[in-house]
Amino acid sequence: MNFQRQNSAVLPEFQLAPMIDVVFLLLCFFITTAVFSQWEYEVDVKLPTAGTGRLPERLPGDVVVNINREGVISVNQVTLTRDDLLARLSRLAQLYPGQSVVIRADRETAYENVMAVIDLCRRADIWNLLFATGEEQ
Repeated sequence: MNFQRQNSAVLPEFQLAPMIDVVFLLLCFFITTAVFSQWEYEVDVKLPTAGTGRLPERLPGDVVVNINREGVISVNQVTLTRDDLLARLSRLAQLYPGQSVVIRADRETAYENVMAVIDLCRRADIWNLLFATGEEQ
């Protein structure tokens, strides 16, 4: 009689092909995100400067609201009216509570334009506001 146990268990193997697929998809996602996030900063807005200002680490989901010199509001290079912005911000607050909004206002825009956007954020129940500034030269 043979009482020796035979080890018939097969050790798991590392599958390389699915890992390469996952890494490739992650690479595509991050490249696409980086391209779209740069569009927000291509809007011609001259930011006010601050001595204590620093560049925050921006999250991919941040919404950037641009206000140019004339008070025109744009998001993702799309010009919006105040009612359109309120509708978008309200949807955003419902879907993502605590969502941050970055306000990039031109240094020569009237203060009432900035306050109008802040008021729209408040009406949409968005409380996490960031204000973009430029670095002193």
